[in-house]
Amino acid sequence: MPDHFPAHSKSQAALGAAAAGGGYLLWGLSVIYYRQLAHVVPMEILAHRALWSLLLVALCIALFRRYAQLIAVLRNRRAMLILSVTSLIIGSNWLVFIWAVNSDRILETSLGYFINPLMSVVAGVMLLGERLSRAQKFAIALAAIAVLYFTFAQGFVPYVSLFLAASFAAYGYLKKVVRAEALEGLFVEVVILAPFGLAWLFWMSAHGAAAFGHAGLYTDILLILTGPMTAVPLILFTYGAQRIRLTTLGLMQYLVPTASFLIAVFLYGEPFGMGQLVTFALIWVALAMFSYDTWVRERELRRLAGLENRG
Repeated sequence: MPDHFPAHSKSQAALGAAAAGGGYLLWGLSVIYYRQLAHVVPMEILAHRALWSLLLVALCIALFRRYAQLIAVLRNRRAMLILSVTSLIIGSNWLVFIWAVNSDRILETSLGYFINPLMSVVAGVMLLGERLSRAQKFAIALAAIAVLYFTFAQGFVPYVSLFLAASFAAYGYLKKVVRAEALEGLFVEVVILAPFGLAWLFWMSAHGAAAFGHAGLYTDILLILTGPMTAVPLILFTYGAQRIRLTTLGLMQYLVPTASFLIAVFLYGEPFGMGQLVTFALIWVALAMFSYDTWVRERELRRLAGLENRG
């Protein structure tokens, strides 16, 4: 989110932090939600997620009277092109996430979202020509060592983690450069995904393989609520991001993989041996260095900005 939305008061900042934290926490706890749909094919879950999200986001646009903003996005050819790409990226990200959660690989999703901030820094260097500080270089090197160690210790490349991290980093970069707010952007993305979802659901129904309407009321309700599970955290995040500092927002994002990590180990009992311990420890050290470096840099920028204002 843009950083030119200052907090107007302590109460607004507190409310923003609560909203953003709530959004991140819902994202983190979503692994429990999607685990309840383990008996449903991931592609069907994705189809319902797109369709019910479309309905909910359309209602939000009507409720908040965002018609002018939506029309502006629809008329912007460059924005529509970028959102066409982001829709495919986020759709594939959702699909891999759902599959991993329902395949007892929640720890790998957690690792992926821990790696994501560092992957975003790499994207900034490659695509925007940004320069890395010494601490950032060391943090990225540690993350690379962690992935290599995991591959050696476990005997396979953590492709789920790497895909989730890379796809979300690419998604974040494109969302930064597109001229569309979160609500309108999500609307366009799910509009693009919806026809594919409908086609898949019709195909499954024709072959008698659809869970919706056949696996019980509980399953039907869970599939319908994938819409709110997608849109509500985003709305909370958007509200909060406009009222708190980017550094605070950046630190809060670790709520998501932390919640997933704790759920995977302590609720679902996923294996957590020495290989996973060393891998996560290296990533945590890298993130601690990265976060501290980011905090120091922002504090220095605020100090310089204060001096300029006084001058």
